[in-house]
Amino acid sequence: MIFTNTKKNSFQLEFDELLGRGKMDMSRVGAIVGNIIDEIKKDKNKALFEHISKFDNWTPHADEELKISTSLMSEAYDNLDEKLKEALHLSYDRIKSYHEKLKPKSWFDDENNGTILGQKVTAVDIAGLYIPGGKAAYPSSLLMNVIPAQVAGVNKIIVCTPTPDNEPNELLLAACHLCGVSEVYKVGGASAIAAMAYGTQSIPKVDVITGPGNIFVATAKKMVFGEVNIDMIAGPSEIGILADESANANHIAIDLLSQAEHDEMASSILITPSQKLADDVKVEIQNWLEKLPRKEIARKSIEERGAIIITQDMDEAIELMNKIAPEHLEVATMSPFELLPFIKHAGAIFLGHNTPEAIGDYVAGPNHTLPTGGTAKFYSPLGVENFMKKTSIISFSSKAINEIGEQCALIANTEGLTAHEQSVRVRLI
Repeated sequence: MIFTNTKKNSFQLEFDELLGRGKMDMSRVGAIVGNIIDEIKKDKNKALFEHISKFDNWTPHADEELKISTSLMSEAYDNLDEKLKEALHLSYDRIKSYHEKLKPKSWFDDENNGTILGQKVTAVDIAGLYIPGGKAAYPSSLLMNVIPAQVAGVNKIIVCTPTPDNEPNELLLAACHLCGVSEVYKVGGASAIAAMAYGTQSIPKVDVITGPGNIFVATAKKMVFGEVNIDMIAGPSEIGILADESANANHIAIDLLSQAEHDEMASSILITPSQKLADDVKVEIQNWLEKLPRKEIARKSIEERGAIIITQDMDEAIELMNKIAPEHLEVATMSPFELLPFIKHAGAIFLGHNTPEAIGDYVAGPNHTLPTGGTAKFYSPLGVENFMKKTSIISFSSKAINEIGEQCALIANTEGLTAHEQSVRVRLI
């Protein structure tokens, strides 16, 4: 763990290391991913079957073997523990309710001279969702990707998920049934991204691809961007916490570890002006680590990519956190809403002592697919708009074009575009 103070001479070097967290060296896998994409583009299902055999240890022999039947999804849902089923339904309802408030609307503005300007908002036709599978399946990720697409009004939603040894994850299948997803394909990694981007005999070409994945998935999404739209290039999970002396050290410690247990590359960062809180949190982290089933993963994450920074005051703490622009940001202070206007960059902000990041992962309602690695400075959380596109609407009457047409023609003439100029002038009276 980097345990530092902003007054130390070495602080800037340590802080620059934090700012570089989560940077994925895509160059080292770029050639591999590029070959996978080229093979899918050229040979489609043939290449897809070969990739599944190589990476997931089973070989499909027919197109229909790629697709998971809805009866298996229904059976998995029926086998869910009732309390878990209720929890997933609660999550679904809250996520849907939140995202319905985000849906953009078409609009038109009449300028009362025959000019009508506006915007038409339309859902994409087909969305492709990548959901990690196998032993580490996350039904919450399925809900967070499917529901915004449904709210947007997407006609066709397909899901790709890896199934090592041809054994789909039952919990993921149950979540698919709950969400009403009927097209789920047993393919993962860069192969799945390429298949959705370019289409095969079994998997349709989509308009947008969303969902989390490893460096191979992230690199493939980056490579196919432009052929399709994507949500973002997401890296390892991370949490930043702003806290003052009112914070509970035990709570802060386990909140930091809630991200560290994801994987060794996750980042957990506490910034506080309280030396006592920093010292107490450090002790509590060690106490919690001994109790966690994933303690080896969490320990490596904390030791190599964690940080506690002690600042002179909260203003400095906020300044540093804005530079970090964390995926998740908890504000564990006496008056968190007073600090909100000064926080500029974060994927999601969790305000108050009783708002752990984990509540946002599952049942709060906002999306948990968030920008990482400092990209919260220019990216937003996954939402309904990722599955929609906007079209400008323009209509001029004879009166309207005569009011401003001369100015338009002048600009066109200045640019040397005579046909542009004359297409306006022939309509002027």
